Amino acid sequence: MSETSTTTDPTTPDLKPGRRELDRLAGLVRAPREGRRPLEVRSPLTGEVLGVVPEGTREDVEAAVASARAVQAAWARTSTRERAGILGRYQTLVLDHQDELLDLLQAENGKARGSAFEEVADTVLNCQYYARNVGKFLRDKPRRTALPGLVRAWERHVPKGVVGLIAPWNYPLALSIGDGLPALMAGNALVLKPDSQTPYTTLRAFELLEEAGLPRGLAQVVTGPGSVVGQAIIELTDYVMFTGSTATGRRVAAQAGERLIGCSAELGGKNPMIIAADVDLDRAVRGAVAACFSNTGQLCISIERIYVERPIVEEFTARFADAVSALRLGGGQDYDSDVGSLISQDQLDKITAHIADAEAKGAKAVAGGHARPDLGPFFHEPTVLTGVTPDMDVHSDETFGPLVSIYPVDTLDEAVDRANDTDYGLNASIYIDDVRRGRRLAERVMAGTVNVNDGYQSAWAATGSPMGGMKASGLGRRHGREGLLKYTESQTIAVRSALAEKLQGGDTPAETASRLTALLRSAKHLPF
Repeated sequence: MSETSTTTDPTTPDLKPGRRELDRLAGLVRAPREGRRPLEVRSPLTGEVLGVVPEGTREDVEAAVASARAVQAAWARTSTRERAGILGRYQTLVLDHQDELLDLLQAENGKARGSAFEEVADTVLNCQYYARNVGKFLRDKPRRTALPGLVRAWERHVPKGVVGLIAPWNYPLALSIGDGLPALMAGNALVLKPDSQTPYTTLRAFELLEEAGLPRGLAQVVTGPGSVVGQAIIELTDYVMFTGSTATGRRVAAQAGERLIGCSAELGGKNPMIIAADVDLDRAVRGAVAACFSNTGQLCISIERIYVERPIVEEFTARFADAVSALRLGGGQDYDSDVGSLISQDQLDKITAHIADAEAKGAKAVAGGHARPDLGPFFHEPTVLTGVTPDMDVHSDETFGPLVSIYPVDTLDEAVDRANDTDYGLNASIYIDDVRRGRRLAERVMAGTVNVNDGYQSAWAATGSPMGGMKASGLGRRHGREGLLKYTESQTIAVRSALAEKLQGGDTPAETASRLTALLRSAKHLPF
């Protein structure tokens, strides 16, 4: 392994918030809890127990869905202006309570505070976007008919009913409230299962949403294992939004298909970055560090493969390794660390197994490479590998941690081909001085989002544009118009005038056909 080591902050202060506040949040779980087994929630920063939440059952999900349905009918009749007003108040509350939310995110997820703030910013951006656009998206729209002026038709969007949301542990604010807001703005109720490792942020986020004016009971949070609570949500709700692994996403989609309900899923990725020889190396190094190691690499759209044109690969690798080695690794609930902890032993085992397999087969760690139990149970240095070959596990398998591999390429065409040589297609990045050429290259990359001269933030923060995966990286999109309308059913209402019936009808089928033929001939000359 490399002799370099990441700068560390060995001190971890007492975690905030305290047990009393966490027990209060656990009391917000909306389900019968008498006799339920307690689920311990441990902090990855220290391994200590933060608190307990109830282990939900199918009965709890049934009660939550029934309660949500009872509130949803009245909510669907509210105006979009009223719904938008709630979002406006909510974004103010999120900003006012951001320190509290950041403490929760760090305590139960282990991420650095800067990465936690990205979740706060994302929530506010989603509030702003959907508050401004919900009325436009849901407004009834006139549509052309076969007999313009004689038959009128409107397209409208009606809510699905009760949306089921199965949220992940890596972004317990952004990927719970962020996916829940458009579902609620579309007129639905919501039953949500947060990951059992990170329930508290989600509970507090939805408590603040009710404080902003959301009807009590419209959003129901049920804690518990995916095999029970998640399964029941898929079986009992009217649409499912899932974020997680590709393997689990396939099962969710299959189960939704059996019921003939819709689903949307953001799944895994093995995201590539391409670095052209003409690039500003300082800019590319800064961008690559952020793209690979934000949220400790536990980001669906983070970069795990870097393809560098051969004339600059040595210089880029040296500069990049130095920058990675200088990252501050620590568990303080402040802005003094750049990289935090992994979430669990499973994640730590995955990265250490990938590194061990790669090094045994000839790869080299030029930065990092070591677990750091001196800082906490699941800390691992940000790591950069060179010399990775296709027979190594890390070459094609998603790590989902602070590990990236660098590969030299002879041409940008080769880089695009190798970037596309994967079952995944979630996110990609291109660093290049010639932006026009970068745009053309981006159009050839098979990924749902492609960033030019950025790693992931530009596309992610473009809330008006759809975000999601191609190939095995998912189906459906979040953000944008599609991110709200996916939670609705399209409905057409057509009104036929008496004159249309008179002009169209005939005493015999032959007369009717003759009249319709004349109408069809004239229709092509109409200006609409």
